[in-house]
Amino acid sequence: QVQVVESGGGLVQAGGSLRLSCAASGRISRVNSMGWYRQAPGKQHELVAMITSDGITTYADSVKGRFTISRDNAKNTVYLQMNSMKPEDTAVYSCYIVANWTPQWGQGTQVTVSS
Repeated sequence: QVQVVESGGGLVQAGGSLRLSCAASGRISRVNSMGWYRQAPGKQHELVAMITSDGITTYADSVKGRFTISRDNAKNTVYLQMNSMKPEDTAVYSCYIVANWTPQWGQGTQVTVSS
């Protein structure tokens, strides 16, 4: 069984930064892609960023140049560094880690950006 735990959400002022972390543990034989989604009230679930096992990254246009996704394969952990944050970044952020060829989801963490 695989467990995924997120951390790092909270309240930040516009222009500020936050770093989210998401770690998988348990019986893991292989980890493929990792990524982050977000959902704001009244809006669709949105892919924010993803990173493949080869380190190839993809970003939503709305966060390009501000957010950076990275991974630590030794720790089965993915990070999302969020800089120059805007009120429209306010959402519940959820990570996923494809472990043992199956997507495993974190519990979600609230990120609120005040203007």
